Amino acid sequence: MPLFETRGLTKNFGGLMAVFDLDLQVEEGEIVSLIGPNGAGKTTVFNLVTGLYRPDKGDILFEGRNLVGLQPHEITTLGVARTFQTLRIFTNMTVLENVMVAQHCRTKAGMWPAIFRLPGFRREEKKIRQKAIERLSFFGTRLVGYRFDQLAYSLSFANRRRLEVARAMATDPKLLLLDEPTAGMNPHETQEMTGLIGRLRDEAGCTILCIEHDMKVVQGISDRVVALDYGQKIAEGPHDEVADNERVIEAYLGRKAKRGEDAPR
Repeated sequence: MPLFETRGLTKNFGGLMAVFDLDLQVEEGEIVSLIGPNGAGKTTVFNLVTGLYRPDKGDILFEGRNLVGLQPHEITTLGVARTFQTLRIFTNMTVLENVMVAQHCRTKAGMWPAIFRLPGFRREEKKIRQKAIERLSFFGTRLVGYRFDQLAYSLSFANRRRLEVARAMATDPKLLLLDEPTAGMNPHETQEMTGLIGRLRDEAGCTILCIEHDMKVVQGISDRVVALDYGQKIAEGPHDEVADNERVIEAYLGRKAKRGEDAPR
C-alpha cells in the first residue's frame, strides 16, 4: 500500500475543471515532482490534499485513511505538512516563534495551564522550544544563533523560504508537500535548496511531493515525475522520459515539437 494516493480526484470551480479524475501514488521514502504549465492544477491538488478545498469527487488516502472531509489541522496532526508558493510565515514573530507555533497540533496543555503558566505547560513549552531549535539547526548557520530572535520580516527571501520549510518540519510530517520551494531564488540558493530537499528525505525521513517549475531541480531531486495539464495527468515516469514526452512538450510550448526539441529540462 502506498503512503499516499489519490483516486479519481476531481475539482471544479464553476465551469472550470481544475483537477480531473487524478490517480496519483507516492510510496514511502519517495520524492515525486508534480510539474506542468501555469494553471495545470498543481496547487489545487495540494489544496485538496490539505483540506483547504473539498473535492467534488474522488478519494485522498494517507496511510490508508481517507482525508476527504477532514479539517486542515486534523490532516496536519495525521502527518501531512506543506509549504506555499506564496510565503505564509508570520512576519511579526521571531524566527524561533514561527517554528514553535507550528507545533500547536502536537501540544496537550489546554488554555488554562497556558494562561496561568502551570508547571505542565512550562515543561511542554521547554520541549517545544528545543524541538524548534533542532529543526532550525537542520539548515546549518542560516537560521540559528542571533537569528532565533530576529523578526521574520527582516530575513532574506531565501531564508524566509527556509523558515517556512522548518516550520513545516516542526509538525513531524511523514509526507511533506513543497509548493515551488525554489521560486524567487538565485542559482546558488536554488542549488542549496535542491540539496536540502534530498536531505529532508535522507536525513529527516520525509516522503516528499514537490511542485517545481525549474526542471534542473526536478531532475536533481526526483525519483518520479508526474506531469499535469488542464488538471489531468498526461505523463508519469523518470525525469528524462517525462521531459521528452510529446504531450508534455506540447503542454509547455503550446505546439507540437520534435522529440527533444526545447524539451522542459
